Amino acid sequence: MARGTSAQEWGIRSETRARKYLEQRGLVFIAANYHSRYGEIDLIMRDDEHIVFVEVRARSGNRFGGAAASIVPEKQNRIKICAQFYLQRELSNHLPACRFDVIAIDLNQPKEEQLNWIKNAF
Repeated sequence: MARGTSAQEWGIRSETRARKYLEQRGLVFIAANYHSRYGEIDLIMRDDEHIVFVEVRARSGNRFGGAAASIVPEKQNRIKICAQFYLQRELSNHLPACRFDVIAIDLNQPKEEQLNWIKNAF
């Protein structure tokens, strides 16, 4: 995390960076920070006929395995349940194919960012 940047600001920057990255690769933005009583989904995108639920994780080091490793099974389950809620509420007439992707952003050294897009992460 950059000096003087709060965790919340860094999270917003990371989600914005992830959205732009995915849009540059042809995905279409649907929603950000979708909340339900079951949890939150960082980004919801469309990739052709798929709805893509995206978890964005950013870490300033890989001491504990990096950004991707921080998405533990409990978090994955909350995202899946929240996605089911979204689908039932927003798209109940037509349930499209879905997948769960991760954008993992690791800041290994000052100003050296590594972004990894993991399709079908869980």
